Amino acid sequence: MVNFDGRLIQGSSDFLNHQNRAFKFGDAIFERLRLISGKLVFWEDHYFRLISSMRILRMKIPMEFTMEFFEQEISRLTTENSAEANFEVHLFIFRKNSEGLSQGQNLVSYLIELKPLAETFYQIKSKPFELELFKDYYIAPGLLSSLSSSNNLVLTVAEIFSKENDYDACFLLNSNKSVIGTTKGNIFLVKENLVKTPQVSEGVKNTVIRKNVAGIFEKWDDYEFQQEPVSPFELQKADELFVVDDILGIIPVSKYRKKEYSNEVAKKLVGRLNTLARLS
Repeated sequence: MVNFDGRLIQGSSDFLNHQNRAFKFGDAIFERLRLISGKLVFWEDHYFRLISSMRILRMKIPMEFTMEFFEQEISRLTTENSAEANFEVHLFIFRKNSEGLSQGQNLVSYLIELKPLAETFYQIKSKPFELELFKDYYIAPGLLSSLSSSNNLVLTVAEIFSKENDYDACFLLNSNKSVIGTTKGNIFLVKENLVKTPQVSEGVKNTVIRKNVAGIFEKWDDYEFQQEPVSPFELQKADELFVVDDILGIIPVSKYRKKEYSNEVAKKLVGRLNTLARLS
């Protein structure tokens, strides 16, 4: 079951027509977040990122789109799925059909979808996680690339490349040939006591999990933290690489080409991240 503009509809129903701009033009943004025991994790961060993304795309923001409004709409949906306690929440915002936009209305719709989430806390997975560099297409640096939108062909093609070549994910490059992340989330590098991640202006997805992990390292006296461009050559020089994702949390990279990595910093980080999530 999904919540479409306040209407609870069976997930198998056909309710988006051929005029839908998310389908026709990739004109949609979204947030993915965790709902644990009735509490939205990092909800304030997700909400303000959603509203900021709407402003960047010049979407008309309805007055009722408050934090409390979306909390209530998500809660209505969870009541219909009461057999589950924890969920992955997908909150989509997209402009109404093309005719409305051409008439200057610029109105939006929302769609909320839930998926069961098995794990209450972020955990470190010990299974292999091997990556390769995706070089067929590049992502443009700039503000639009920092949004989570339905217009994401480079990531889609890179994910298919990963599957076809038996990799778990791929590193993504911007048009300056700098590493900006992976198909599974944002990237962090560790070299001795230096932790580094590319800055948002490089074309990085400015996710909530990235913001909070960066905040942890900025206050962590054991490490020096930098947000700077990352070259592909730095990947094999790093002692440790890990990916962060809003749902999965921290995913240590085990191998890139001939280089294998440790996961000691990731193991120490997960506890701090879970503490921050509980307090959010």
